[in-house]
Amino acid sequence: MDLSKLADELRNFEGVTRKKEIKNVVNNFNFQEDYDFDIVVDFGDDAAIIGIDDENAVLLAADGIWGKLLEADPFWAGYCAVLVNANDIAAMGGKSIGMTNIIGIKDCDKGKDLLKGLKEGVSKFGIPVLGGHTHPDAQCNVLDISITGIVKRENVLRSDAAKTGDKIVFAYDLDGKIHEKFNLNWDTTSMKSKKYVRDQLKVLEIIGEEHLANACKDISNPGGLGTLGMLLEVSKKGAMVDVSKIPVPEDISLNHWLKMYPGSGFVFTAPENKTKELIEKLEFAGIESAVCGEVKNDKKFMITDGTEKTMFFDFDKEYICGC
Repeated sequence: MDLSKLADELRNFEGVTRKKEIKNVVNNFNFQEDYDFDIVVDFGDDAAIIGIDDENAVLLAADGIWGKLLEADPFWAGYCAVLVNANDIAAMGGKSIGMTNIIGIKDCDKGKDLLKGLKEGVSKFGIPVLGGHTHPDAQCNVLDISITGIVKRENVLRSDAAKTGDKIVFAYDLDGKIHEKFNLNWDTTSMKSKKYVRDQLKVLEIIGEEHLANACKDISNPGGLGTLGMLLEVSKKGAMVDVSKIPVPEDISLNHWLKMYPGSGFVFTAPENKTKELIEKLEFAGIESAVCGEVKNDKKFMITDGTEKTMFFDFDKEYICGC
């Protein structure tokens, strides 16, 4: 394995580099003003956390579907709009309760396929679309979804809570297939029952309730290492990760796998004495998991193959999202 080549390839992967613009958005907002509610977490996590009383919180998230995916397969884009938002709320230890959307339609046929996929996603994951806005005369096809969830404040799984010495656990459902029209998507849900995919989301709630992890993030467009990098960045930590220990499906190369968006994939940091139970819970739900590294106190994200090591990101000098 050429570790330096792998690091360069993933560092320059579009799923990672397109996150840099987040910093320019976040810098426009200031949350030091006096509000009538408690903003627990804003930018930098899978969902914002708004405290509504001493015990309960609302989770707010939104996702815009990548234009490349929408053009390649509108039906799958509509379906994934539900999937990605459901995973965002689950990664926070929360339960999704409803979505709203913004749909822009230029091509009516693609718009119909998009809506069919959205309907299928709603049916599969059991999260209703309750409102939104439609542009019937848009200049391009667009789908954006916002989602709301609920969680007990003490059970929240955050991205910025990784602790020095935590073990890093990568968790994937490996029982799936590469989507035939978009090879950066690993489909693990379309062929499975509603109960199966909903139980996989439910296990994240249980992990939060039982406090089995300090930090969690769902693996998204930046891929496995890129997603972990975002978690480390907001936690102001570094890590050493052995990429040879990351669960990978048969017949898929490591560099391809680490760029993919999985149907069910998460990365956790957890105290060493809780990793066994964490992995048991995940694997009971059909999510293969492994300890692949450790959180470090510096801000250097290193990767190794068990023999050599190389720098992936140095957060003292660079950033992924800038939050």
